[in-house]
Amino acid sequence: MKISIFGLGYVGSVTAACLAEAGHEVWGVDVSTDKVAMLNGGKSPVIEPRVEAMIARACGQGTLRATTDPMVAVAATELTLVCVGTPSLPNGGTDLSAMLGVCKEIGAALASKPSHCVVFRSTVPPGTVRRTLIPALEQASSRVAHRDFDVCMHPEFLREGTAVADFYEPPFIVIGAETSSGADLVAAMYTGLTAPIERTTYEIAEMLKYSCNAFHALKVAFANEMGTLAKSLGVDGHRVMQIFANDRKLNVSPAYLKPGFAFGGSCLPKDLRSLMYTARQHDLALPLLGSVLESNRLHLDRTLQRILATGEKRIGILGLSFKVGTDDLRESPSVALIEILIGKGFQVQIYDPDVMLARLFGANKRFIEQEIPHISCLMSSDLPAVIQQSDVIVVSKASPEFSTALAEHARGKLVYDLARVSVDGAAGVNYEGICW
Repeated sequence: MKISIFGLGYVGSVTAACLAEAGHEVWGVDVSTDKVAMLNGGKSPVIEPRVEAMIARACGQGTLRATTDPMVAVAATELTLVCVGTPSLPNGGTDLSAMLGVCKEIGAALASKPSHCVVFRSTVPPGTVRRTLIPALEQASSRVAHRDFDVCMHPEFLREGTAVADFYEPPFIVIGAETSSGADLVAAMYTGLTAPIERTTYEIAEMLKYSCNAFHALKVAFANEMGTLAKSLGVDGHRVMQIFANDRKLNVSPAYLKPGFAFGGSCLPKDLRSLMYTARQHDLALPLLGSVLESNRLHLDRTLQRILATGEKRIGILGLSFKVGTDDLRESPSVALIEILIGKGFQVQIYDPDVMLARLFGANKRFIEQEIPHISCLMSSDLPAVIQQSDVIVVSKASPEFSTALAEHARGKLVYDLARVSVDGAAGVNYEGICW
């Protein structure tokens, strides 16, 4: 393929070296004459293992060259990767000035090209490609995106120090696109790699990059806070985290990484409070761990505000215990939500087959009778009736039984799904998720 890369900083230089090494013909473009001269001389503009040797080989073979002229680079190629910087503004926002400048240059070149694919690799906030960058390209080219040229969002996941290995062995290749022709071109750059290719929207591709980096930062802060507390207790924090990471079922896995309702149960809230109490005893500030319960409370409040905003008074709750397959009501967020609704005068009906059974002979029978009798008396064993007699249905657990009943009986009803039971597209159901 013939590929141009705008921006010869870290991402651009590594990408240029790797693509040229793979046999593509690559043009690097940068406003810096020094970077262009270095690359044309077989030198790397950045310090990164293996990159300079790859650039030297590619330049010697004639598969890699650089220029300060964007018109020449776009005219000579079929696909353009945009890898310019998007630094922070003083207020924390993203500085898009370099991106917009490049869009203007590329757009001018597109005005005289029959077809081309513009691929953004730089990290930008969700919605930027569609609302800002595509209009800039269209204005500069007097052409229409998705008809006259393709646009893709293709985030990079390169770590400094291991960037070449990350390029050739990525966890996934993400392509946000509106046209199959554009996505096919981007995918073709990676012929021979075994990584899965995820084709999605611009916005999901943009958001994914931030999600990854935020989670990486979260993991560093989590390990540091746990290690700080461990040290104050005379515990080897490194050994704790070493064993912790061996759990690939829950700790290092997709478990819990599904947007939904607040957490609850007999363990998580209690143990977080205990950790924070221990930290206070040792005069330790652990702001990350200390914020978790408050974040959970705010998520519960978001659900309440959604319900209040409907103006409806008859509320059906599907799911009372804190998760599917249990009758455990200790610190269940559903119980907390229902108590608030009752206090505000809402007419509440509840359906949960696990808890109905517990009322008869379960381990939580005493808890139900003594702690929440005012909630217990609102329970029904008739799921269709609960749905039909409520104006708003709140689903807190992902039960297949709920999905089937909603599809059959919730016509004309507003359904707030906190667990994604998948009634999307059910005829006549006004369906909305709490986190999607």
